[in-house]
Amino acid sequence: MQTEAPNIDAVKQRMKGMWTAGNFGEVAKFTADEAEAFVNRLPIDPKTELLDVACGSGNIAIPAARKGATVTGVDIAPNLLEQARARAKTENIKAEFREGDAEQLPFPDAQFDVVTSMFGAMFAPRPELVASELGRVCRPSGLIAMANWTPEGFVGKNFALTNRYVPPPEGIPAPVLWGKEEVVRERFSKLGRKIEINRRNLLFKYPFDAKAVVEFFRRYFGPTQMAFSRLDTAGQAALAKDLERLWTEHNQGSASQTIVPAEYLEVRVG
Repeated sequence: MQTEAPNIDAVKQRMKGMWTAGNFGEVAKFTADEAEAFVNRLPIDPKTELLDVACGSGNIAIPAARKGATVTGVDIAPNLLEQARARAKTENIKAEFREGDAEQLPFPDAQFDVVTSMFGAMFAPRPELVASELGRVCRPSGLIAMANWTPEGFVGKNFALTNRYVPPPEGIPAPVLWGKEEVVRERFSKLGRKIEINRRNLLFKYPFDAKAVVEFFRRYFGPTQMAFSRLDTAGQAALAKDLERLWTEHNQGSASQTIVPAEYLEVRVG
């Protein structure tokens, strides 16, 4: 049986609503250290022109600008762009932030030395367009660098659990496929560039227990907030219980502190 093609405009509107919901900036604070480490592994100097795709509240853009790069960040969520601008202003850092779509970047060909996306562009519904666009705006001598959650890592398990309660749109590839090495190589194969892939771990560290972590994501993380909103009271209680169990099972901290390693692929194309 053939699956009907998804309405991409409707999917994108739903995604925009999902990422503007909650307050992702609060969530991003707990991944900022890993983002800075990611930036420190990039070849950045004061002559570097860097584009951060799906930049969120600026976790990549801010430390890259701090290292002297000329930075532009794009995202579909206006509220997150405002947070990124506020962070840059607070640190007296020059960086441009503008609304943009990873599948249709508003820039000419070969404009940037480094093009990055950390846990962002992987959520766009048409990955073949994402790979093409990242390659298009990157100079032939430049570097594309992504960080993508793996299916078998903690975040992948978290998404899989939530999807059992709230199935994702049909016909849209799972975002965590960007965390499979063979898929990444296939998607970037047309660029004719060298591809290097490493597995790394981000360490989630929350100063509260697993139940409070679930409530934190339910309050601030748009995808979790939207998933709960689509369930009745019983479904919400069941999902919360299963998510709490997942965090508890993977917790390497104490009963009052949640520490969970989350695997991601670091992808370099250049």
